[in-house]
Amino acid sequence: MADKTVTINDNATGKQAEMPVRSGTHGPDLIDIRTLHSELGYFTYDPGYSTSGSCQSDITFIDGDQGILLYRGYPIEQLAEQSSFLEVARLLIHGDLPTKTELAHFETSITHHTMVNESLRIFFNGFHYNAHPMAMLTGVVGSLSAFYHDTIDINDPDNRLLCAYRIIAKMPTIAAAAFKHMVGEPFVHPLNRLSYTGNLLNMLFARPSEDFEINPVAERALDQLLILHADHEQNASTSTVRLAGSTGANPFAAISSGCAALWGPAHGGANEAVLNMLSEIGTVDQVPKYIEKAKDKNDPFRLMGFGHRVYKNYDPRATIIRKTCHEVLDELGVGNDPQLELAMRLEEIALADDYFVERKLYPNVDFYSGIIYRALGIPKEFFTVLFAIGRTPGWIAQWMEMLSDPEQRIGRPRQLYTGPARRDYVPLHRRR
Repeated sequence: MADKTVTINDNATGKQAEMPVRSGTHGPDLIDIRTLHSELGYFTYDPGYSTSGSCQSDITFIDGDQGILLYRGYPIEQLAEQSSFLEVARLLIHGDLPTKTELAHFETSITHHTMVNESLRIFFNGFHYNAHPMAMLTGVVGSLSAFYHDTIDINDPDNRLLCAYRIIAKMPTIAAAAFKHMVGEPFVHPLNRLSYTGNLLNMLFARPSEDFEINPVAERALDQLLILHADHEQNASTSTVRLAGSTGANPFAAISSGCAALWGPAHGGANEAVLNMLSEIGTVDQVPKYIEKAKDKNDPFRLMGFGHRVYKNYDPRATIIRKTCHEVLDELGVGNDPQLELAMRLEEIALADDYFVERKLYPNVDFYSGIIYRALGIPKEFFTVLFAIGRTPGWIAQWMEMLSDPEQRIGRPRQLYTGPARRDYVPLHRRR
């Protein structure tokens, strides 16, 4: 029995069960209830799994009350300021910051897996011109298993690592192809001489008819956003990847399931919802009116991109990206964009309003990321695709960790059944 335990009393029967308590490096202890049903005959009820631990993980830690986010123990502030996205991706997958040689090898490996099979590129012709890019991304990522079926033995660590590298490398290529299909332009092949994020920008915006020059401020801003989105504990999409992966599904299918979960407006679509909100507000002179609407609990209007379910203090990612957001707006000279002007005015008022300050409803990473994407000329329906590119290393790291965990079993949540009691079949001619 563990040193620390919790005793659960069943007041109906008088039975008791002693449950071990498990402690991690950081965060609250967890009661291990795996024997609860065998000892007392109960399951637990926790809609949304908001107080249930489904696994143990070495990857990411969040303290929402203190505004702390750590990747493999490293504060997100330090990584976002000093690291690159590929360095963070390797950190998440391998567990430690790489040496210069290790990082160079990783970058080379990713670079030489960015191409996709030409047959796969033809898949995009099957999508309608106005198909949502997340529909394309989800479908095409899942189809990768049809091209690499000889190397998806999930029980082989080398195969798992090769799949990890392939998925991280090909996500920008697939995403950019979805973007080009959406805007009706020719696909752009990846260029090995460019950085990961520079390559993404080039594949998004380059055209055969003219040269495209990558703006270093835009490149760094996008790289930073990918870092901030790289992992976030057991959120909805990550849990979906783990749940799908627990069945033994191939990694491409598991990551595709993560894309599908991320698509929801309550998850990866939150920054798109920010721009929809700005469109609803309309003009700067309407901001005070909508601020008052947001304060009215009987009014359905909500300020999107403010506050966070996890962070009860300031979102640490927002602290970083706020500075970058203003740098992008200054560099790209988009001061004449009414919606961006509106966003900055909304931020200014909300940060000074006692109602929002007292409730710690600060702008979060979704608020600033939506503004940056808008400034870069990216359509709002494509925001979640960029989120998916950033989250891919986290999904992959979580999937690999799950497969190496000896305690991991196929996911099988329980339920509280409230339907009809047992009843007998009534023949059709006797029903009234």
